[in-house]
Amino acid sequence: MMRKYGRVDNGQQNIVDGLREIGASVVSTASQGNGFPDIVVGYRGINYLFEVKSSKGKLTPLEREFSDAWQGKYKVIRTVEEAFVAVGAWRAPPCGCDAAA
Repeated sequence: MMRKYGRVDNGQQNIVDGLREIGASVVSTASQGNGFPDIVVGYRGINYLFEVKSSKGKLTPLEREFSDAWQGKYKVIRTVEEAFVAVGAWRAPPCGCDAAA
């Protein structure tokens, strides 16, 4: 089977930098391909797998297959704020609205 190489999505570096600023360990795995998530994050003793997408980006079939099979912490994120909420560094606003609004 031909290997489908991953690519780094726009905004991924901002997310990586933001997570590192709050003390998280972050490894970019975007070049892994084959549906494996873009970044692996360790924060406060918990590991997370994050697939980074643009505001309108959708999972590929391989990414969907991986996410459906994965039994650990996996999340699609689009912004650094979503990453902070996912690791518990921030709480989501109760209204579901933008916290900066």
